[in-house]
Amino acid sequence: MALRLRRRTHAPPKASSNGHASGVVAGKARLDRRTKRLAPRMRPGEIAIIDHDELDRIAAESLVDRGVAAVVNAKPSVSERYPNLGPLVLVKAKIPILDGVGEDVFTRVHEGDRVHIDGNKLFVNDDVVAEGTLLTEQTVTERMDSARARLSETVEDFAENTLSYVRREQDILLEAIKTPELHTKIRGRHALVVTRGYHYKEDLDALHLYIGEMRPVIIAVDGAADALIARGFRPDIILGDMDSVSTEALGSGAELVVHAYPDGGAPGLETLQALALEPRIITAPGTSEDVALLLAYERGAELIVAVGSHNSVVEFLDKGRQGMASTFLARLRVGPRLVDAKGVSQLYRRADVRTRDLLLLVAAALLAMIIVSATLEPFRVYWGAVWESVRNSWFHLRSLL
Repeated sequence: MALRLRRRTHAPPKASSNGHASGVVAGKARLDRRTKRLAPRMRPGEIAIIDHDELDRIAAESLVDRGVAAVVNAKPSVSERYPNLGPLVLVKAKIPILDGVGEDVFTRVHEGDRVHIDGNKLFVNDDVVAEGTLLTEQTVTERMDSARARLSETVEDFAENTLSYVRREQDILLEAIKTPELHTKIRGRHALVVTRGYHYKEDLDALHLYIGEMRPVIIAVDGAADALIARGFRPDIILGDMDSVSTEALGSGAELVVHAYPDGGAPGLETLQALALEPRIITAPGTSEDVALLLAYERGAELIVAVGSHNSVVEFLDKGRQGMASTFLARLRVGPRLVDAKGVSQLYRRADVRTRDLLLLVAAALLAMIIVSATLEPFRVYWGAVWESVRNSWFHLRSLL
């Protein structure tokens, strides 16, 4: 299983100024039970306090990108059923994880408190407020190996859940969903659907040429909107439950579409109404990623390019999902128009052109012109007349001198 890790650019701050040992990590605490909601608020050197069972790779990478000093998790970060990659991402980046400290940490630590980790304990000033297990690369690897031994059983359960959900949801997802009226025109255009999945930022970077040439409708799923804006692209539509989208992205001018579930729940609606924003609402089962693909399809997109989409069992298990029925059915419906970003980036990859190559090309063109001029009769007559005129002018100038 290949794993690409980002190099961490911020070293954990040491608490030598307050008398603790050099291995102690200290910083300002930031708390949230939803990691994807917390990550955009984190600043380099701060300590993230989360409530994330079986920490997934995307969540861990978002914390690494923010330069956190350490992570304190109320829940177990390492899965017992599947070798999830999040904890390994953190320890490889030299970010300590104080694991399984319990729910009380959210009542005993407040946003902005100065905290420090010493061994397996979390302190506010000199008071121990939580105690857990300090994970190391060795302990994470050992637990992943243990979970890997039970992987076949987990995959079997995953497959059974997928088939069960397919039977229950197929009538809904294989029929046209009701989509809201949008100001953004999608029909007849390419649609770029961006999700926070594996390597989605790298895929976006590889698509600059394609985006500039084709001008696709850009549909961001939740927090992917911020990644787009950071790279100079403004999403046309932001779709999801809006729990990981920054206020800047929500105010970027994109059309906002809240994903509501068949039971009537729409978690993002209150958030947007509190900001005096009036979103559209789309009701459908499945993930927001699936609904974004279906929206592009039903509104007549000529081609749908998926960036960061979840396609494999590995990705779904790492995200803690019990099955992939909605994704399977959604892709069955939009399949003829759906392509992966990696394929598009290969088609639009710009070749590297060196200065030496350009000079050689110009020289070859000049040489070809000289050969043509020297061999064809009309050119020989022309250049002979030019030479005779120059020679006569030279003799005439010498006679005057």
